[in-house]
Amino acid sequence: MSQRNVELVLGKLATDEGFRRRFATSPEAALADAAAAGLDLTPVEQRALIDLEMDACERFAACLDPRIQKIGRSRHPDSDLPALALRRTGR
Repeated sequence: MSQRNVELVLGKLATDEGFRRRFATSPEAALADAAAAGLDLTPVEQRALIDLEMDACERFAACLDPRIQKIGRSRHPDSDLPALALRRTGR
């Protein structure tokens, strides 16, 4: 189920401005938070995500319809990845 977790992280990078900022600042910490919330990634997947070009993520996010974007954590308290992982795992 690891590929699904990669897709969840990529989706958060595309649609969640706050997560994207946290990831750009410290991808290792953002992925550690995701792992602590139950989102398991292999070391290879983690490295591939850490090596993403954040400019490309920003450009892609800018192309998405604003109705599927999260503006930021202050306006959307449920916009963190751990909550997503908890809902996914049923905890």
